[in-house]
Amino acid sequence: MADTIEIIARHYLTGEGHRVVCQGGIIESIEPAKAPANTWYAPSIFDPQVNGYAGVDFQKDGLQVQDLHKAAGGLLEDGCPRWLLTLITDEWEKLINRLYHLKALRDADEKLRQAIVGWHVEGPFLSPEPGFCGAHDPAVMRDATVEDIDQLREVLGDDPILITVAPEREGAMDVIARAAELGMRVSLGHCDPSVDDLTRAKASGATGFTHLSNGGPQELDRHDNFLWRVLDTGGLMCGLIPDRIHVRPMLFRLFHRLLEPKNIYYTTDAMSAAGAPSGRYTVGRLDIEVGEDQVVRQPGKTNLAGSALRPIQGVERVAEMLDKSWQEVWNGFSTRPAAFVGIDSELSLGNSSSICKVITDDSGQLVDVEPIQCELLE
Repeated sequence: MADTIEIIARHYLTGEGHRVVCQGGIIESIEPAKAPANTWYAPSIFDPQVNGYAGVDFQKDGLQVQDLHKAAGGLLEDGCPRWLLTLITDEWEKLINRLYHLKALRDADEKLRQAIVGWHVEGPFLSPEPGFCGAHDPAVMRDATVEDIDQLREVLGDDPILITVAPEREGAMDVIARAAELGMRVSLGHCDPSVDDLTRAKASGATGFTHLSNGGPQELDRHDNFLWRVLDTGGLMCGLIPDRIHVRPMLFRLFHRLLEPKNIYYTTDAMSAAGAPSGRYTVGRLDIEVGEDQVVRQPGKTNLAGSALRPIQGVERVAEMLDKSWQEVWNGFSTRPAAFVGIDSELSLGNSSSICKVITDDSGQLVDVEPIQCELLE
């Protein structure tokens, strides 16, 4: 790994040309310079919800270093050098053993330490109700305990942890408070909370909502449903999957009219088919199929089971749905999700050098995204 990295490019928001020098992984200097019109620099894409990638399913037991390298390499190639490895609902002991194994692999490998910067545990403390459970197995869902949260912190050490819970479950408020006390980020999701549940959960320390508008039944009461409650009570950092499938363009635009930009981040919710050809894959115990349209479903069923969205595709689709430039929507896929889980990825002196070089064509459209620390994961 080179000690010094230099990039000459235009700032993604201001358009000003700069010479950026990173020394030992830290931004050492940012000075004015003449830069090519089609070369930009921006904070790297950060994804807080990656269930698998490039044919690798993180829910499987016995994964090896080469499996994680394959997934990390695919994400890097698609513009995302840092992400949270996400595990979904299973028996708690199996989840803990899986996390213990994956963390040991990550900690022993420099390349993986650069890529897997934390963990997202999405379940099993979710709603088992039809629709709200999504593709998660309701048979192994249960109420969380404070002891579960303590065990999670013990296994994962000081790493950033995001945990998704249903606040209407028994004991959820104590669990949310304990997770927040231990420095975890708590997101609500796959749930049908009342207004009181939402209010109490926020007071206890919940700060986000996992893939808003998903993890719910296709048919909702038009007068009173979890979407209206979340939007009306406000105050949560809401994740959106911008593949045009999980959230259709019209609803996507409506969310952006109702929520402040600072309260929205984007995630791929990628599973093993992302960055891989269409075909049959798995998400834990589930067999799934992915068509050319990138829709991920269990065979014969209508509910979605993660996405096959690539990170750089996500940026392009957000820009398209909102009729904005890639520069205007970039922070939703970079600095905002990183800040949500406690990681500072702003482009400032002395900060970590997680920077992307972005190449555009003559019309300003994205052509390529290259994380400048790419040699770490080759």
